[in-house]
Amino acid sequence: MRNWQRWIPGGLLTIGCLLNGTLLARRAGSTPMAAPIASVATMSLGAPGVDVPVSEDEQRVAGMTAFVLRRYEPINRLPYTIFVSYYDEQRQGKSIHSPKNCLPGGGWEPVDSRPVTIPTSAGPVTVNRYRLVREGQSAIVYYWYQGRGRVEHDEFRVKFDLLRDAAVYGRTEESLVRIFVQVSGDDVDAADAVAREAAFPLVADVNRILPAL
Repeated sequence: MRNWQRWIPGGLLTIGCLLNGTLLARRAGSTPMAAPIASVATMSLGAPGVDVPVSEDEQRVAGMTAFVLRRYEPINRLPYTIFVSYYDEQRQGKSIHSPKNCLPGGGWEPVDSRPVTIPTSAGPVTVNRYRLVREGQSAIVYYWYQGRGRVEHDEFRVKFDLLRDAAVYGRTEESLVRIFVQVSGDDVDAADAVAREAAFPLVADVNRILPAL
């Protein structure tokens, strides 16, 4: 037997597992939220949230089951937005869109990205931190995936967990959580501070509305 032929059984098994997981993900039933998504982050850093409209076309493309997009203007802090989108099930044609792909489409270009670990009221979590630029403007974005008892930033891990949970539990519900802070001048540190402070209660608040494990 040639050396390359020895890899055929393992390769076929891996492909079979991936296909099986994908099919199960498509069959998984929808899972309702434990509380309305509109109840998330009604206040943040002492400021009331103001809902930002999202067009029907944008909603259709994103394919989310429910969402909230709110802007906050706290006293003596930079203004920012919080976006939480929920998918009661994920399948072909209906799944979470990664912000790293969507943001460039809005004209924002990433100039720096890295994972950062931040404290929250639900414990420390690791999230994605991006610095973006557009026409002389700059912004800081923190985002992560939350659902089925996990907070995750690594998108390969998110996909692996999705296939596994679909196969084992028949569940694929998940949410995307994003905090967007536009930088004032060159004060990136102030934008980072706002994003961290806004994230502190947000993880636990999103957990509250997600389905129980």
